[in-house]
Amino acid sequence: MMQRSTNLPDVNNTSVGRLYQRHWLGLFTAIGQSISSREDAEDILLDVFLAALESRTLLQMDEQHQEAWLRRVAHNKCVDFYRRATRRPTLLLEGNAEMLSDESHLTPERTVLHQEDLAQLQAHLASLSTVQQEILRLRFADELPCAQIATRLDKSDSAIRTMLSRTLNLLRGMYTQRRKESHHE
Repeated sequence: MMQRSTNLPDVNNTSVGRLYQRHWLGLFTAIGQSISSREDAEDILLDVFLAALESRTLLQMDEQHQEAWLRRVAHNKCVDFYRRATRRPTLLLEGNAEMLSDESHLTPERTVLHQEDLAQLQAHLASLSTVQQEILRLRFADELPCAQIATRLDKSDSAIRTMLSRTLNLLRGMYTQRRKESHHE
């Protein structure tokens, strides 16, 4: 499964492809011990092998040094992931989506407020560009990693990550503004 979902080009008959075949499972397991989200772990694994594709020296190393290089890159990618997460903490939508749609525990007043919040969310989402809406849908509804979204939309992985980050920041700003306006009323 992991081999199919990473969107690496057909490199099975190349040196990096053989490296991938030998090491992806061990690296994915190691990454998974640090990163709780399977999608994020897959993204990091993909980043490791993209770095391998870009490396000019990796293929000149012996197998032991290649594995050490891959593990070091994986470790560094995990560290980078946590640094970004602490700089930009995000609300996980998976656990909160159920809360947004489950109104059974709400009082009538809270149900009305909840419905207003959902209407506001729909309005905010509708104000986004088609591309922004598509990226959000693919990432959070379809649970695709950024690399697959990039392939689907014919954009670079970094462009998708940037657009996703900016879109989430834009939505966050809309809610912050709404909260400020409601406190002034």
